[in-house]
Amino acid sequence: MTDTLSPSDQAPAQARPAARCTSIEVERLTCSIGAELRGVNLADAARDDELFAEIKGLLLEHKVLFLRDQDLSRADHVAFASRFGALEDHPVAGSDPDHPGLVRIYKDLDSPPEHYENALHTDGTWRVNPAMGAVLRCVESPPVGGDTIWVNMAEAYRRLPDPVKAQIEGLRARHSIEASFGAVMPEEKRLALHEQYPDAEHPVVRTHPETGEKILFVNAFATHFTNFHTPANVRFGQDYAPGASQLLSYLISQAAVPEYQVRWRWTPGSVAIWDNRSTQHYAVQDYWPAVRKMERAGIVGDRPF
Repeated sequence: MTDTLSPSDQAPAQARPAARCTSIEVERLTCSIGAELRGVNLADAARDDELFAEIKGLLLEHKVLFLRDQDLSRADHVAFASRFGALEDHPVAGSDPDHPGLVRIYKDLDSPPEHYENALHTDGTWRVNPAMGAVLRCVESPPVGGDTIWVNMAEAYRRLPDPVKAQIEGLRARHSIEASFGAVMPEEKRLALHEQYPDAEHPVVRTHPETGEKILFVNAFATHFTNFHTPANVRFGQDYAPGASQLLSYLISQAAVPEYQVRWRWTPGSVAIWDNRSTQHYAVQDYWPAVRKMERAGIVGDRPF
């Protein structure tokens, strides 16, 4: 990864926010997900309890928030993200040495070819406690391209056919870092990664711990169901193989429905804050040979239930 510094590197039902106490302007970007905030500085929100509480309420309501022209240093970025909780490291990408928890996602002409970001996914579901959310800042953007898409997975669950909802109630799925990030590693290193991060098992439908929403919680890291092979589901072997994998593929594909999505075009200084518990996202890799430099602070989450 390139190590160039940016100029700012110096020194029940869906929740509704309380009555507004600031001059934040909120513009919804789609009918399903996403809002752009204006008239707020995240560096101030890192130090202002009331302002932070308002932003958090808006996040629960809209699931992903966008802001432009944020003059954030790395220290400001980490301070704001830390208001949500402790920050997590990434076992493959690593963190900025001076700001633990801040991951540099830099893509330029010297970057190795890889395709982890351009898949619809929820961050870190291969962890027992996947990320609660993240704060992503654009340092440098392509003149065109490099957008990111977010998906409302509570809406994806809500609009599933009732028979599918009944079929997946109580199902659990395994999620793997070995089968994704580990796939390109030499066998010894891949197995060591698996030993450090054994596959995690999560409910296929999780409950949001703050809003109570039901969320479809399978994504590109999910490899298989762990409790599908029961008499209620399997009459013959083909009901399990390929039946179970076909059902999992169908559920994962729901994130591709445009009605559940919002798409954000980056500019330097723009920021996205998302609730990782109720969303998936996809970083569009259409901008080569342009440069795209992003910095992300991921927030430690809880165990899904």
